Amino acid sequence: MEKAGTTGAGMGTGIQRIRWRIEGIVQGVGFRPFVATIARRAGLVGFCGNDEQGVFIEVEGASDALVAFRSQLFTELPALARIINHSAEHIAALGHEREFTIVPSRHSYSGRALLPPDTALCPDCRREFFDPTNPRYLYPFISCTNCGPRLSIITELPYDRPRTTMAAFPMCTPCEREYTDPADRRYHASQSAVLTAARV
Repeated sequence: MEKAGTTGAGMGTGIQRIRWRIEGIVQGVGFRPFVATIARRAGLVGFCGNDEQGVFIEVEGASDALVAFRSQLFTELPALARIINHSAEHIAALGHEREFTIVPSRHSYSGRALLPPDTALCPDCRREFFDPTNPRYLYPFISCTNCGPRLSIITELPYDRPRTTMAAFPMCTPCEREYTDPADRRYHASQSAVLTAARV
């Protein structure tokens, strides 16, 4: 469902801001990194994050960029993501943001997000697993945003690394680099294990 919402500052100049609410299987599946990627690709600013209901998004920019963002939001989903319900409303443009960011999760205390199941290895992880030149060669805890444990490691919602059984394991440098790299498929992959801890 999409609402006309309130006409805000910037609407007449072509700069608009839209608040989205996305529900479904959208936590633990690389959805926030996906949203950040398509927003940045479209030249939009704003933010997205998790709460108990699903994912909240605010995007701001030119109207044609917002149209492109909306199209990609529903046609280029991560492999494990499923959108079941969504809403959008126009709100007042802020005009001061300079980038699109993933913000800390919020507690809304309303609704319960759907939890993704544990998933078998994706083709990319399988290739890494059997590649003797890869750091994850025969690594038993290999996973990424497209595969690996989810339901079996979560401790509470919203789904974030601190709310999984992975919270007790600090990331090694290579894993942290992947986790913070928007171009990497392990960007914000909360279930990713720690290479150095498993190798010891």
